[in-house]
Amino acid sequence: MATFTKRPAGWHARVRKSGVDVSESGFRTKADANAWAMSVEADILAGRLGRLPDKTYGDLLQRYAKSVSSLKRGARWEHLRIALFLREFPELCQVKLDQLGAAHFSAWRDKRLTQVSALSVRREMAIHQHVCSVAVKEWQWLLTHPLMAVKKPEQPPARSRRPTDDETVRILLACGYDRDIAPLTQQARVGAAWLFAIETGMRAAEICGLTRETVDLTRRVAHLAQTKNGHSRDVPLSREAMRLVGQVMEAVPDGAVFGLLPSLLDRLFRKAKERALIEDLHFHDSRREALTRMAAKVDVLTLAKISGHRDLRILQNTYYAPDMADVVARLD
Repeated sequence: MATFTKRPAGWHARVRKSGVDVSESGFRTKADANAWAMSVEADILAGRLGRLPDKTYGDLLQRYAKSVSSLKRGARWEHLRIALFLREFPELCQVKLDQLGAAHFSAWRDKRLTQVSALSVRREMAIHQHVCSVAVKEWQWLLTHPLMAVKKPEQPPARSRRPTDDETVRILLACGYDRDIAPLTQQARVGAAWLFAIETGMRAAEICGLTRETVDLTRRVAHLAQTKNGHSRDVPLSREAMRLVGQVMEAVPDGAVFGLLPSLLDRLFRKAKERALIEDLHFHDSRREALTRMAAKVDVLTLAKISGHRDLRILQNTYYAPDMADVVARLD
């Protein structure tokens, strides 16, 4: 129930209900105090205000991993990150929920920045943010969101690395890929996948997910039902891309076109890069190379359709990296 007391500084209201005792002073009128009390009582009845469960942040992370992360497409990555938090950050995960605050996450952020890049910390902070958001809005395990006052590390500049022609030749040699021979080994098909990525702008996982049913050889289109942003798209295939598809299909008689899993492609590409003595090159850099080449042939809206970008700013700032010396030739 609520009680009200008239004081020199204004009305004082106190609400005691279901074991919760909350008070507030300084209301100009009794009506204002009564409105506040009614709002507090509604929050108590709805479970938005009250005693928090006797749980730790680690308990909250485990519940989130089981009931929320498991439903996501990126469940494996998120499970690995949460397991890392539980294993390596007891000073955060053993904190009781009723004592959890911004300072705990600030300390975690600063320690994590000494271990991984700012971009990795930003990605991991996104997990913490959603965990706390669900705890506040759905489970009532937290009363307030403790990360609202925690600053994220600065966004690092967009990567602008593009492979050179010489690097591509060295990658293909390291993979044992031959343009005139069907790539029978997985390593050789990694070389074919690298060339295919440069032709299409497709991500590694999208290339590995191609099947005979999703590649229309007549229309020269690859249909991607599962993409990073959750929206399907169709990717046109150049003559070179068609040549690569035909060559790889000759080596892999059934199943996935390239016969590779994303994790295997990543591992074999890293090995090829090391043998080729190439540093600071990622398979994903092929996407920037592909989209920069395509930008000279198609308009930006068509390019966004091919790449799957729904925000043209990301396409412009992250993936489109023209050589201004080439642009000069177009101006003349």
